[in-house]
Amino acid sequence: MKVFLETERLILRYLTEADGDNLFQLDQDPQVMYFINGGQPTDYEIIKNKVLPRFLAYYEKYENLGTWGVVEKKTQNFLGWILFRPACEFIFASELNLAEDAEIELGYRLCQSSWGKGYATEGSKALINKGFRELNVKKVCAFALERNKASRRVMEKSGLKIDREFMFTEQQLPYFKEEVDRKGVKYALTQEDFLKINKT
Repeated sequence: MKVFLETERLILRYLTEADGDNLFQLDQDPQVMYFINGGQPTDYEIIKNKVLPRFLAYYEKYENLGTWGVVEKKTQNFLGWILFRPACEFIFASELNLAEDAEIELGYRLCQSSWGKGYATEGSKALINKGFRELNVKKVCAFALERNKASRRVMEKSGLKIDREFMFTEQQLPYFKEEVDRKGVKYALTQEDFLKINKT
C-alpha cells in the first residue's frame, strides 16, 4: 500500500488496478449515487475501463494530485475516495466556465456505513492543509448540488465558503428533469485566506 497522507483515523493511499471491486461496490449503493445520477449503480465495465483508468492516469499526469483511496485505520476497510485534482478535470465545470486556472478541486465519495463520522471532513481538511502548506496550491474549490446538504456541510467544515450558484444543464444531469434539482453551488478557499486563519 502506497500511502499519500495519514490523519488520526484515516489513510489516504494511491489507488491501484486491484481497486476495481472496491470502486464498483461503492457505486452500487443508491444512496451514495443519488446526487450523482439519481441513484443508478455504475456498471463494472465502466469502472474497469473508464473510471479506474482515469483515476490512475492522474498520478502520471500530475505530481501529488489525484484521487486517493480512503482506508479506515482501525479496521483497514476501504471507505471510498477523496480527490484533489485540477478543477479543469471536472468536465461539467469546464463546460460551464466555472473552473479557473490553477484551481484545485476537492471531492469525495464514501460508503454509507462511514457517513456521520466526520471522515470526509477529516480527509478533506488534511488534503487542503497539505495543498496550501506543502504543494503551494493557490485556491481550492468544490462543487455540489444545492440540495446535497451533507456534502455542503463537509465543504463548510473544511473551511470553504460559498463562491457562486449556477445551474447544471439537463444534458449534464439527465436524471434530474426539474431545473430546481440541477441547481449547483461552488465553494472555494484561497491559500491567502487559509493562512490568515491557520497561522500555526
